[in-house]
Amino acid sequence: MAGWIFVVSLVLALVAVYRPFGDYMYRVVTGTRSSVAERGIYRLVGVNPAAEQTWGVYARSVLAFSAVSVLFLYLLLRVQDKLWLSLGLPAVTDHIAWNTAVSFVTNTNWQAYSGESTMGHLAQMAGLAVQNFVSAGIGIAVAVALIRGFAARRSGTLGNFWVDLTRITLRILLPVCALAALILMVGGVVQNLSGGTDVTTLTGATQHLTGGPVASQEAVKLLGTNGGGFYNTNSAHPFENPTTWTNWFQIFLIFLIPFSLPRVFGRMVGQNRQGYAIVAVMGILAIASVALTVGFEVHGGGTVPQAVGAAMEGKDVRFGVPDSAAFAAATTLTSTGAVNSFHDSFTPFGGMMPIVNMMLGEVAPGGVGSGLYGLLILAVITVFVAGLMVGRTPEYLGKKIGAREMKLASLYFLVTPTLVLAGTAAAFATGNNSTALNVGPHGLSEVLYAFTSAANNNGSAFGGITVNTPWWDTALGLAMLLGRFLPIVLVLALAGSLARQRATPESEGTLPTHQPLFVGMVVGVTVVLVALTFLPALALGPIAEGLS
Repeated sequence: MAGWIFVVSLVLALVAVYRPFGDYMYRVVTGTRSSVAERGIYRLVGVNPAAEQTWGVYARSVLAFSAVSVLFLYLLLRVQDKLWLSLGLPAVTDHIAWNTAVSFVTNTNWQAYSGESTMGHLAQMAGLAVQNFVSAGIGIAVAVALIRGFAARRSGTLGNFWVDLTRITLRILLPVCALAALILMVGGVVQNLSGGTDVTTLTGATQHLTGGPVASQEAVKLLGTNGGGFYNTNSAHPFENPTTWTNWFQIFLIFLIPFSLPRVFGRMVGQNRQGYAIVAVMGILAIASVALTVGFEVHGGGTVPQAVGAAMEGKDVRFGVPDSAAFAAATTLTSTGAVNSFHDSFTPFGGMMPIVNMMLGEVAPGGVGSGLYGLLILAVITVFVAGLMVGRTPEYLGKKIGAREMKLASLYFLVTPTLVLAGTAAAFATGNNSTALNVGPHGLSEVLYAFTSAANNNGSAFGGITVNTPWWDTALGLAMLLGRFLPIVLVLALAGSLARQRATPESEGTLPTHQPLFVGMVVGVTVVLVALTFLPALALGPIAEGLS
């Protein structure tokens, strides 16, 4: 019953904020007035806020800003021992610094290190937390640019990246995070600049407990679907996630922006019902995933789980099975990747669900921005399939989906599976799968999870595998880079192609894209495409383990 109350109250809260928060974000991204602070930033970087950008210029702006961000964060980590608030920690090694810089800039937040024993406070605040904000802002900006492509009429421009990033960061991410950080501090999340405290444990030993600016980083880690924890155990640490109600609030923050962005989509294209259709697809997939994950863990197979009533291994007793399983589903349905339990200890089918969530493309509701533009790509593929069935040129929101649009959409969909499957194969071919704790199907699941998490920019770890080696840091870093920026370039190219088109009037042959039939078709296309692509790998890993 407690699990049902937890999930139902979460759904009701998201329904309540969908319209007001979505409308607020719509006003932010479509407004024309700039604040004094924003105008100062534009002058500082030499940007004309009134200048519109083509998709190529927009894409180059994203790539240039991200490249500078990777370089800055890498250098910051390499010299952190010489900086203020380093806590006496040494400089981060070259391969860990590379992996971490790429990870946080790509909104992946994969961590091949232990946070409290590797990063000083300045590195956490000026390096990691800053990238938590701007990487999330980039995702939302790209989604807005794609929406403009659908809404534009032969304009060929998608807005201005620098204006979008500035407004999203200053007007959406910063204010909500400030409020969320205060709420988390009330719940017991730590916020200080302490170097730590030595305490005596129950066994008489001495343990050093590190303090730090945790609540402020925790807020943006969740709101921006980043997921990188201040501590090694992430949201299982009582300084990050003290109680069951903070656990609920953290999941709410994770879903807040991704589930509200379809409202922005509906308003920008002038049809709120289109937004309702997209959020319905997200909701159906999300509810199914949460129900299956919780069900597999509550009714876990095996003698011990059945004897105690659930699969409790790897779960925090503060949260229990339903809250832990719901958290795992939420962070892998989005690109958050935070954990409050050990996914490697889930039942075979329960552990499969986080992998499947990421393989879906994290579109239910996905990361901030990336979930929406990923689902819109699937909607484009769906209308193309529907057009083939009736022998008609497919259209979506008045834009024809021709050969160029389908090539871009198809390439978008193929990027992540290529990185995941090729990376997993490379790990086994080079013998680097030996760093996995297990062999057989479970060992395959550990390697498959790592590349699925990296290529989808999720960042969560299955556990049971050592990845802080030069090979793993380099390979996963490349998967994160390509998995983030290749899709972004393809999305912007598609947006530019759509923006150059004139509107096509609706006719009797136009597929209604706001009705339950279309919602069901998008859900079906999403599931079928993932099943056709990844089923063989899943069959050799978690499915084989579960059936055994």
